[in-house]
Amino acid sequence: MPYRFRHIRHIDATIEDRTWPYAETHAQAIEAAWTRAREATPALFDGEVLVIAERRVNDDRFEAVYRPVRYSQFLHYMRHGEADGMTRNGFALAGLTSAEGALMMGVMGGHTANAGKVYFPGGTPDMSDVVEGRLDLEGSARRELEEETGLSAEEITAEAGFWMTEDDKRTAFIKVMRSALPADALRARILDALAGQAEPELSDIHIVRGPGDLLPERMPAFQLAYARWWLEGGAR
Repeated sequence: MPYRFRHIRHIDATIEDRTWPYAETHAQAIEAAWTRAREATPALFDGEVLVIAERRVNDDRFEAVYRPVRYSQFLHYMRHGEADGMTRNGFALAGLTSAEGALMMGVMGGHTANAGKVYFPGGTPDMSDVVEGRLDLEGSARRELEEETGLSAEEITAEAGFWMTEDDKRTAFIKVMRSALPADALRARILDALAGQAEPELSDIHIVRGPGDLLPERMPAFQLAYARWWLEGGAR
């Protein structure tokens, strides 16, 4: 599907503890799939994540209600479920760029659910991203960046707002975060931080300087679309 990128300046996302019909009607399949997933990747944890239950977009404003669900339920829906027109993985990514404008993407480690995939630091939000009853997607992007790369808020300059794109199961919010370091030095800085982590989520950093650096087989479709859009001058 063609991805379009829309600049969002205001996000108002609340949390409601709603039942999820999908989880109820697919309970047995979810349990069986989770057992298989755990056998393949023992490090997976069936914690609680937040997914969009309903949302509205008006100009540069995004409003949504998120519901908490088990990770096993979420994973089954994303991999096997039929889109229902509203439920989406609504997540924030740190669109990390180097001083010369290269895109800096993480390579997911072998112990993760998306082993080998290549995309910006980020992830599905959880209750730790909720502040005073509202989901803080900017805080989520900053937290994921620091956890995955070791880069602190003082080491990057974050641009206002997000670039949002959607498909039938995802609403991705990409926040442009610029480093003053050139790409090779920035990669070395991150790899040094990863070497000090007991179980880093990333196994490497992939630099995208031009079309020849794109990895269609390993980048999610929305991430590939953003990279192409960026290289063509998007967001600049």
